[in-house]
Amino acid sequence: MRSQSQTIYEVTVQYIGSLSAIRQRDPFIVYFSNLKKAIETIISHLALNGWPVPINYSAVYRSLKQRGSYHCDFDVAGAKVFRIRITPRTLNPVLTTLGIDEKPTEPQRKK
Repeated sequence: MRSQSQTIYEVTVQYIGSLSAIRQRDPFIVYFSNLKKAIETIISHLALNGWPVPINYSAVYRSLKQRGSYHCDFDVAGAKVFRIRITPRTLNPVLTTLGIDEKPTEPQRKK
């Protein structure tokens, strides 16, 4: 039975900057199987909460291809508040040997 490798997208919202010291928050991580859906969800939540929307599909796709990840920082009056990072992850990677080496042969005992 073979499993198919699939790319999923990890979206992390991490609170950064001096304001994060005042209000401690753990990073929020969510996974999407479709990059377009991930970007649409980010854009809608940014707009819903009054943040500017500097993210677009082309910029994210290009950054993922060139750098392997995409990130965008958001600030208020020059103080960084949070960072959105999108990183591709491989689900069900192809595992040939699972890193297990071949068993060495045991020396034959004399009878």
